[in-house]
This record gives sequence, structure tokens and C-alpha cells, in this order.
Amino acid sequence: FINVSVTGNECSLHCDHCNAKLLESMTSAVTPEKLLKIGKKIKAHGGEGMLLSGGADVTGRVPFDDYYDAITKLKSLGLKVIVHSGLVGREEAEALKNAGVDQVLQDIIGDHLTINRVYHLNRKPVEYLSSMINLKRAGLEIAPHIVIGLHYGEIRGEYNALEMISSVLPDIIVFVVLTPKPETRMMGVKTPAPEEIARLIAIGRILNPEARVNLGCAKPASDKIDIENFALRAGVNTIAYPGDETLSSAEKLGLKINYSEICCTLV
Repeated sequence: FINVSVTGNECSLHCDHCNAKLLESMTSAVTPEKLLKIGKKIKAHGGEGMLLSGGADVTGRVPFDDYYDAITKLKSLGLKVIVHSGLVGREEAEALKNAGVDQVLQDIIGDHLTINRVYHLNRKPVEYLSSMINLKRAGLEIAPHIVIGLHYGEIRGEYNALEMISSVLPDIIVFVVLTPKPETRMMGVKTPAPEEIARLIAIGRILNPEARVNLGCAKPASDKIDIENFALRAGVNTIAYPGDETLSSAEKLGLKINYSEICCTLV
């Protein structure tokens, strides 16, 4: 299961926490033809599918418009296709549904200042709520993400983001933690304490008793084990790339452990 960028390494926003660095680790598919070629290779090697993402444009959208037919063809191969989108309007939501997308991931931001300073967008939190509503109304499964500490390590809009997410009754909620990267404006930023992270996750669990609550891939290596152990006790269902100590803790808590090599939102 691989990550694919429809914009290569290009992003118009160069957000302060990423600066397009996350795109560098993805497989580039800057044309629908290239995407299909990648999909056929995945299928030939027994792979299960892909996470389709890319850099955002100046409006906060990831440009999937030219890829809908290619996505449909990928689905005809029997592949899973999940999309990590930016803001999504009604027409785009319908197009993603009609293309056969299995699931849509979105980073939900609950603070206007964070949207402006970190993402360099003149958007409001309610527009992220509208995106989720558009996707749900189109009949798509959504997996909203909260980046804990996104505002330069400060917990600022996360609780508002959680309220917005809870209001649309998601099947899945994914928490990830700011992981400061070199060559970004957040290099060296101190991330929230594991206890603060666990508090937010626990409230997410309480507000969404029927949802799957996941701790995703991104978490700082320095606090990884503490974050994962607190998350276990806060009620997560899935942890991406757990440490050995975390697995031992889960066994001691009497939790049943299942392993999977696909994206955590599909587990």
C-alpha cells in the first residue's frame, strides 16, 4: 500500500509544518497515465492499493480533477483507493464518489489563525466542516484527521476541530502529532506533552463511542512510546507502526492485537 502524489513534489501553500517535504517521500504520478501505470505495477506485485494525495493549490484544494477516470480504472483492477484531500466542494465530492474512491482523509483545522499562519490560507474552520458534510452527503466514508500541536506545538484549535468532526458522526477519527521536520519553519518546535495528547484522544473517544479512533503514522520519535501507551489507555482502536513496548503494554491490558499492512483507516 503506497502513497502517491498527483502533484509530484509541488505544493502552492508550503505550509509551515511541512514545506512540501512530505511529498518527497511519495511516488510521483503527475499524469493520469502515470497513475494507471503505478496501479498496474501495484496489482502485479500483489499490492492492495494506494493513498492518493498531493500538494494543495492556492485555494486549499488538491487537484484531482483530471484523475477521476484513472481512479475508476484502478478500482476495476480490484485496488483500494483512498484519497487525502484538501477542501472539497459538492461537485468534487460527487465526482470522487462516482469515481469509486473507497475513503477520503482530511486534515480538519479548528482555528482561523492556524489556517492563516500555518497553511497560508484565508479560510475559516467552518469550511472544513462543510467539506466533511459534502463528502458525507455524497455517500463517501470519511476519515478526518486532527494534527495535534499544529499551531507551532500549541494545542489551539484541536478541540474545536474535534467538535466539528463529532457533529458529522464519522466512522473513523485519526489523531496524528506534529512531527517537526528539517527545512521547515517548525524545525525544533516543542510538541505537546503525551498527557495533553492523551486527553484530546480520550475526549474524542467519549464523544464518538461508535467510531474507530486511531493514532496515525505521524508522532515524534522522542515521545513515541509514551504517546502510544497513553493512547492505549485513552481508548484507541488502532496504532500505526507501534513500538514493541506498546505491543507489550497492550497485551498486559488484555487487548487483542491484530496486524495489518494497509493504511490504518482501512483496518
